[in-house]
Amino acid sequence: MAPISIRTVLISESVDPRCRAILEENGIRVTEKQSMNKDELLAEIRNYDGLVVRSATKVTADVIHAADNLKIIGRAGTGVDNVDVDAATKKGIIVMNTPSGNTISAAELTCTLLMSLSRQDESCFLWTFMGAELYGKVLGIVGLGRIGKEVASRMQSFGMRTIGYDPITPTEVSASWGVEQMSLEQLWPLCDYITVHTPLMPSTVGLLNDETFAKCKRGVKVVNCARGGIIDETALLRALQTGQCGGAGLDVFVEEPPKDRSLVEHPNVISCPHLGASTKEAQARCGEDIALQIVDMVNGKKLVGAVNAQVLASAFSPESHQLIKLGEAVGAVLKSCTSTEKPFSHVQITTQGDCMKSSTGYMTNSVLVGLLNRKSGCCPNLINVLSLAKDSGITVNQGHCGSDDATSGVCKVEIMSNGCSHKATGSVQGGAPVLLELGGSMFRQPVSLTGNLLFFKASANPQLLSSVAASLASEGVEIESFSAPADRTGDLWYCVGVSSLLRDLGALKSLVKEVAQVTI
Repeated sequence: MAPISIRTVLISESVDPRCRAILEENGIRVTEKQSMNKDELLAEIRNYDGLVVRSATKVTADVIHAADNLKIIGRAGTGVDNVDVDAATKKGIIVMNTPSGNTISAAELTCTLLMSLSRQDESCFLWTFMGAELYGKVLGIVGLGRIGKEVASRMQSFGMRTIGYDPITPTEVSASWGVEQMSLEQLWPLCDYITVHTPLMPSTVGLLNDETFAKCKRGVKVVNCARGGIIDETALLRALQTGQCGGAGLDVFVEEPPKDRSLVEHPNVISCPHLGASTKEAQARCGEDIALQIVDMVNGKKLVGAVNAQVLASAFSPESHQLIKLGEAVGAVLKSCTSTEKPFSHVQITTQGDCMKSSTGYMTNSVLVGLLNRKSGCCPNLINVLSLAKDSGITVNQGHCGSDDATSGVCKVEIMSNGCSHKATGSVQGGAPVLLELGGSMFRQPVSLTGNLLFFKASANPQLLSSVAASLASEGVEIESFSAPADRTGDLWYCVGVSSLLRDLGALKSLVKEVAQVTI
């Protein structure tokens, strides 16, 4: 993928000094302005290519719309709840977090709360000071990502049995950590303790609720160091009041700080003010990680932590740069050669050959960039183009098929417009993108997809080229290359490389059936 230019970065919160140092060591100008209100941020953000935040800065849609030059929003931490990711995606801005920066700190706080709950006296006779051992108890871990894994390994040291649930992590992977996976319905009634480590999304809001607590052991204890709202706070309070829940360790709340103090002040609740990542080590790690991730992206090395551009993670290689150029060029050619003025409704992108197997995702995006790039008011890039296509009512399908020749790789594109199909096929040859076929016309020699290209459709005849050349010469345009179709029957597409684009394509319309031009 072509390097993304980041020249200026605004750091709007207190992050580790290494963040600024790493960025500046790599030629990026850094400004630090903390505690800005929304109006100050709206005025300031216009001047920067990148923004680094923690959790206090609210990067709303208004802020994103005001950011004319912004290309990257870096969150020095795991969650991106304070960033409007949808608005950033639609504007083509990468949102990046540091997925492993605070893993150890969050896991250690979770374990601390679990141990504290085990020694918390649940009876009304506080003078008994009677706790319980963790040894032999069952810990249910909902969410088996980095933090869930670290919690499991630590609590296993206390002799706890660890069970869990995760819709993504394979059961054989979690089993290698000593965690037995099962469904949530199986998990609830087995647990003495439950800890949650999932992102906050529609499927996880209120994951622990009245119905869930009713399925658990009486006296179950719960911990939430992930996101406020995963545990239904009103349901938790009811469960605590009835004794169905024996205690809760909470680092996060729906509202922070919580105005309703019912949970915080309950005697069986241990609460913290969102401290999961608040260690010197975690903050140093997150600040350093976000800076290194931005530098690697700028240098075209790799893309780590992008929450809205995962398809681009495989696009950072010398080969991918040319493939992306190929996709954009094929899309642009098809767009220019589509005779109807009506918008296209369907796009099919198919990669072929073993060498193209991992490129289908970003090739799809790059083709769409070429197809939409000349649409009025549209500024597509590899991050926002799928969203733009969806908003335009375009159905996008992608696929991959093998090839007899494992070394060959081509990209085939078909668009449907007004009931008509338009096709093109391209490849990368000699390190440069070329067009192999257009509208059923296979070129004798591949068309180099660079410079000013004139495409015309006509029946083969001996005078065709000389007539076209004469017409171009009369307009002051020189022919630099010529590509003819291998076939000689019917109306076929030809391509002429020209010194400059024609001011008026009407000059050729008496000689050919269709004509189009594009600069690549």
